Amino acid sequence: MPEPATLCAAAEELARGRLSAVTMAEAALARIADPAGEGARAFVAVQAEQALVTARAMDALRAAGRAPSPWAGIPISIKDLFDQAGVPNRAGSTALADAPPARRTAPAVARLERAGFVVLGRTNMVEFAFSGLGVNPHHGTPLSPFDRATGRLPGGSSSGAAVAVADGMGLAGLGSDTGGSCRLPAALCGVVGYKPTAHRVPREGAFPLSPTLDSIGPLARSAACCAVLHALMAGEEAEAQPVPRPVASLNLAIPDGTYLFESLEPAVAAAFDRAVARLEAAGARITRIALPELAEIPQANATGGFVATEAYAVHRSLMRQAGGRYDPRILARIQRGGGMSAADYLALREDRARIMAATAARTAAYDALLCPTTALTPPPVSAVADEMEYHRINMLLLRNTSAFNFLDRCSISLPCHAPGEAPVGLMLTGARDGDRALFETAMAAEEALRAVTAA
Repeated sequence: MPEPATLCAAAEELARGRLSAVTMAEAALARIADPAGEGARAFVAVQAEQALVTARAMDALRAAGRAPSPWAGIPISIKDLFDQAGVPNRAGSTALADAPPARRTAPAVARLERAGFVVLGRTNMVEFAFSGLGVNPHHGTPLSPFDRATGRLPGGSSSGAAVAVADGMGLAGLGSDTGGSCRLPAALCGVVGYKPTAHRVPREGAFPLSPTLDSIGPLARSAACCAVLHALMAGEEAEAQPVPRPVASLNLAIPDGTYLFESLEPAVAAAFDRAVARLEAAGARITRIALPELAEIPQANATGGFVATEAYAVHRSLMRQAGGRYDPRILARIQRGGGMSAADYLALREDRARIMAATAARTAAYDALLCPTTALTPPPVSAVADEMEYHRINMLLLRNTSAFNFLDRCSISLPCHAPGEAPVGLMLTGARDGDRALFETAMAAEEALRAVTAA
């Protein structure tokens, strides 16, 4: 029988005894090991022995009626910036080649393990999570599933997680999102990626990029899959499939006339317009609104922004010890963070609070904001060999997603392209702490879009 595509489908097959955890783990591990596939670049460490032992244990517990959750035995991956007890956390870098094994597992990972998920290994990422492209010169760059003959960027920084999910190397991947690092690779690889309200999932044990903006989120094949994983990592109940809202009850807004819609690739603009039309045809109310506060975000960040400044604070010591082992492009970006004054940093915090409050008031009447996840479909890897193009494409890919990290809004990317087209993401953004409501909205939108995206 074909392997289930979603967590809920897999849970049902496991419960009915038509599928075993061992079978699922073996199939995922075979795909990772396939020399014709992307496994060698999508993963930096495959934990095959541990995964199979865990899968056998979950099968035995299920047979005894003691499975820890409906999700026990489902294979997933984790990004190479999460602590695992007894495993070095190198965050995609050779600068941490001598890092000691972690003493304890990151809470987000531990909560999934307690539910019985089977961890297949650690996925590749942009070094220290500081780019949206997905390029890693140390471990190779996994390719987007679209047009592999050309070789296209997977998006970052959770590049390996997105490629693994797209290629069936586990049903989900755990990533992080500081400026779009779950949603952006999801969009470029044709899967679903979720950024929660930052404080809802513990960030301890995840190598930091920007403590102000970092958040922990899943990548999977449906909004419901992401809802299950998010609930577990947030310490909530996730025993049953979430229930979508009726599409006709949705009240959505498009922030018209903002930079989120500038320089869109024609394929992105076409896919977005088609998705909006589909949602309206299904009964959703969609309003185009002004959101002038968005234009204040680049102005607030003009003195340096949170990411580079906080990354510099995190890396000062390591750069002195092992700066020669960094990706030079990542090193240069971190070093630029050393020039921000304390006064500018405090002013940025004040600006952020003001912009967040004003935006929340202006959008309170809507279930979600709609915009393209990225302005581009997956660019060729060769396009970023040039330094100026590397910077231009990186900024353009991150532009839309990073706005909502600044606002600390929960946000999800859903595939909205037609079969055979380059992947395009539709981003739905909810209110701060409106994670549950956003999942209900996203699942409804996903259902309405299914006729567009069905193969």
